Amino acid sequence: MRKDILSNRVNSIEDSATLRLNDISEQLRSKGADIINLSVGEPDFDTPAFIRDAAKKALDDGDTHYTPSAGKPRLRKIIAEKLKNENKIDTSSGNIIVSAGAKHLVYMTVNSLINEGDEVILLSPAWVTYEACVKISGGRINWIMTSADDQFQPTNIQDMIGKKTKLLILNSPNNPSGAVYSKDTLKMIADLAIDYDFFVLSDEIYEKIIYDSEHVSIASFDQMADRTITVNGLSKSYAMTGWRIGYASAPKEIFDGMLKIQQHSVSCAPSFVQEAAISAISGHQECVNEMVAEFKRRRDFLVDGLNSLGMRCLLPKGAFYLFVDVSDFAKDANEFSEKMLKEGYLAMTPGDAFGPGFENYIRISYAVPIERLKVAVKRIENIIV
Repeated sequence: MRKDILSNRVNSIEDSATLRLNDISEQLRSKGADIINLSVGEPDFDTPAFIRDAAKKALDDGDTHYTPSAGKPRLRKIIAEKLKNENKIDTSSGNIIVSAGAKHLVYMTVNSLINEGDEVILLSPAWVTYEACVKISGGRINWIMTSADDQFQPTNIQDMIGKKTKLLILNSPNNPSGAVYSKDTLKMIADLAIDYDFFVLSDEIYEKIIYDSEHVSIASFDQMADRTITVNGLSKSYAMTGWRIGYASAPKEIFDGMLKIQQHSVSCAPSFVQEAAISAISGHQECVNEMVAEFKRRRDFLVDGLNSLGMRCLLPKGAFYLFVDVSDFAKDANEFSEKMLKEGYLAMTPGDAFGPGFENYIRISYAVPIERLKVAVKRIENIIV
């Protein structure tokens, strides 16, 4: 059999950075260890009942067939209205595409825009899938570092823009840092996008999970609706990770490119799940408010607890992650994570998964009941103090 079975593009993608630790977790679980998973990237709440009921009704009504590839017209209209009213984005239903999760929309965006050798700016730390999507497209990544000293706000973008820069990907609130980009930061990026003629992919999947801050969509700035692809979804805000439903607003030419990929890949998002999305977006939002309030309670407890142990941990303004400097406790985050897993039965994500410069950081998810977080802090204390 030939040796070059997989494509160079697939071979360029790293396996998940957490696979080795997951293997250790499973070995420990098989021996009866009580593992607390602090690496999970999904809410630990049930999908609200009124959303589940909408999906059940759709199933009972026989809504189990193909929909238009871009999504049901009613859902696209509701999304456009949501983006206009809540995000101040000048869009219409003709610019909205619904797909099987925000991750697929990121993939479609990058592969609609990027040619071999085009440059994509990623702000480190960045969600792991951005890098993989760029590599699959044949693009070249230009990493721009952020720092905890600046609250993970990018400061030196202009100096890093090149002739081949075609796209910048931003994520606010940010995974893994929990940073919320300020209005000034977003205005700076918008001005550069206009001056240097590049596009922005704005991943706003955590927009509703935000504390003591305000979410601002970069597409709401003057002239940015025509050069921004705003990606969002229901996975995080409505605890719908397994439902696989997301949406994007894109300029018409980019929308057309994304639609081609959709037609030749997933075809459309599941029909009955689109009905659940209609219910979620247009229904009451108390469920979101309650979830965010609980996340805030957990955040405050965990930040206080870790800082009291001498760990350096900023108070994040959004999402449900802490990005923690562990350089005082191990040579790097991989050593620290493995020690925590083997000795404390705590699963965490090493920071080098999220780009260069954060080899001494770990990501901790607080999408875990607070009773388990209390146990986790005690286990950490037993190991490092």
